[in-house]
Amino acid sequence: MRKIVILSVVLTSIVVFSCHRRKPDEKNGQVMAYYYTGWNNFKPETLPFDKLTHIIFSFTEVIDGEMKFPEDTLDIMLKRLVQEREKHPGLKVMVACGGWAGSKGFSDMAKTGEGRKKFVESVLKFIKEYDIDGLDIDWEYPGLPGDDNPYLPEDKQNFTSLMCELRQGMNTVGDNLVLSFAAAGWERAFEFIELDRVMQCVNYINIMSYDLAGTGDPYTSHHTNLGLVKMEDLGGTPAGDSMISSGDPTLPFSTEKIVTYLLNRGVNPLQIIVGASFSGRAWQGVPPQNNGLYQTARERWRGRAGYSNIRESLEDRNGFVRHWDPVAKAPYLYNAADSVFITYDDTMSVRLKTKYAFDNGLGGIMFWQLGSDTPEDGLVDAIFAEKMRNRK
Repeated sequence: MRKIVILSVVLTSIVVFSCHRRKPDEKNGQVMAYYYTGWNNFKPETLPFDKLTHIIFSFTEVIDGEMKFPEDTLDIMLKRLVQEREKHPGLKVMVACGGWAGSKGFSDMAKTGEGRKKFVESVLKFIKEYDIDGLDIDWEYPGLPGDDNPYLPEDKQNFTSLMCELRQGMNTVGDNLVLSFAAAGWERAFEFIELDRVMQCVNYINIMSYDLAGTGDPYTSHHTNLGLVKMEDLGGTPAGDSMISSGDPTLPFSTEKIVTYLLNRGVNPLQIIVGASFSGRAWQGVPPQNNGLYQTARERWRGRAGYSNIRESLEDRNGFVRHWDPVAKAPYLYNAADSVFITYDDTMSVRLKTKYAFDNGLGGIMFWQLGSDTPEDGLVDAIFAEKMRNRK
């Protein structure tokens, strides 16, 4: 995977058929942060809780048909995180289940009513034991293989049943528990999601509008761009030629494109959370034309591309030059001497994403992941500042 929202909302519930839908508050502005860390780096007292509305602790997995932590230290870490919540009463602490490498148990669990019942019961037990405020399902992806995962054509209907049965079960525990799910930032993933039904049972859809390009691609492009890039914008470039030859009419991807797609599918804008990335994607063996953008690439660059390292060691340093693409509304770095290209989010691009969420009445913004930010004047600070500016 990869997955926060910075606006405060009040949630109420209404009955829709057999499911309860949480109606978002009339004010947009959730800031939701996915948080994944190792034991040695876990310092919850240092996290910017006052700038977040939700923090999504990652990950649990489907293990033996139940929601469980894959390692024991996560139990201790979550309990410490929930303790910190007592100092920040407006904060909701949630847990994510799944992730790119942790989604292998979903399809088998969800294919029968008995399997879903067992899983839902384990979720309710987990919520009570840890006193958390909600759950984020990060099944990557229903109906698709993801990271070599088992998958079935029936995943589409089974995902709907799973989300609505989770909603029903969670309503027996508390009226204000948040249920969300993470979804890819490209249209094909939604061929396997019954949006009209699923959105009646959840609070939010967290759009992973990042990883829109991968270092396995034979060309460079933006991986977390806000702006709508059209095929004519890529005319004559190796990336454009490759996208045309692929025959995929949904290329190139962007945050604006997937949000427009969801709105056209009838999704309530207040339920849409757009995504930012706190790490980059990088290639090497990239020629200098167009400062490396939309050019051929030899292979993945194996340097460190988390935002904190980009900001402190690479941005206009050590041979890397920052460039801005006004169409994609996204930054990128190019090192001509080492032929390395890096696509990423910076303070300018996350401010624009936050403003975009406000301007379009969306639910907010989320990001993957909190531990990759800089300790001062970072991406969370930029998101929060833009949120406060737009709320005036």
